[in-house]
Amino acid sequence: MIFAKYVFLLLLFVLVYVVFRVLLELLIRQRKARFRLHYVRNATVSARISTYLETWGWIYKHMKELLESVESRLSMQAMLTISLIGLLFGLLVGGVFFQTFKGALIMTMIGASLPYLLLRVKLVSVRLRTRLEFLPAVEVFFQSYMMDPNQNMKIALKYCIEENRILYPIKPVFEQLYRHLMTQRDTEESLRIFNLTLGHIWADYFTGIMRVALKEGSFVGDSLKELITDMRKAQRFDQMERNRLLEIRIANFTPIGFMALFMWINFKVNADNAYLYYVIDPAGRNMILDALLLIFVSFLMGIYLSMRRM
Repeated sequence: MIFAKYVFLLLLFVLVYVVFRVLLELLIRQRKARFRLHYVRNATVSARISTYLETWGWIYKHMKELLESVESRLSMQAMLTISLIGLLFGLLVGGVFFQTFKGALIMTMIGASLPYLLLRVKLVSVRLRTRLEFLPAVEVFFQSYMMDPNQNMKIALKYCIEENRILYPIKPVFEQLYRHLMTQRDTEESLRIFNLTLGHIWADYFTGIMRVALKEGSFVGDSLKELITDMRKAQRFDQMERNRLLEIRIANFTPIGFMALFMWINFKVNADNAYLYYVIDPAGRNMILDALLLIFVSFLMGIYLSMRRM
């Protein structure tokens, strides 16, 4: 219990720190003191840790690109803070409720990794929404590219977006690509984020064609036409793959619903006995812990299978 108290105090300190930081930034923003805002942002502990994480290379790069691919408003500092809060909260729940090393370890692992997993779930949702809309978007882009006298990729992309010929839900993905290319961002990084957002083999081929056109200035009209022809032939297969992804996603959340229903029925039938077994009795708590672990593992497997299917 002493360990749990220290964890609770640490969690409380982190929460108070986050609240005061947000209030301070709002106060400074209202006074329009930009130099002070810049100082506070760089002086925060999370910003220093984020700067340290940049030395980790691919981990920092992967997290940054994942946040951008889902167009999340969270910064790396916010993501790091949320993960830390989840870690401490999981450690606290594992230590206080389950009162075992196994419980503390499992709940800490779940709490720390939950923000990243939710980002992955959001990315899968974006891919499901945009999968069948990719072919019409590429067809519109091909028409704009062929009609442009200079056959310029950026100009063709601009026409598609400004004339609203690419429709929602895939329009924001192309808008993000255009925004990155026009702000002199690294071409390779821009295409990598675009490909990560869509996440299927056709997007990989499309980014390869764009890479050649942007870096070498070559005419790629024939390659785009061939890509469109191949996608039309595989349209039925893409629909079947999307249906499989929906089935995987439904199965992914089913265990959570079954566990909630199971607990509700037990407490509804006999609340006293259910409380004694699931809260007081160590064997009952251990059963809940095992169920949470299995649900977490099945959730990971569902995300993994969804990413593999794309």
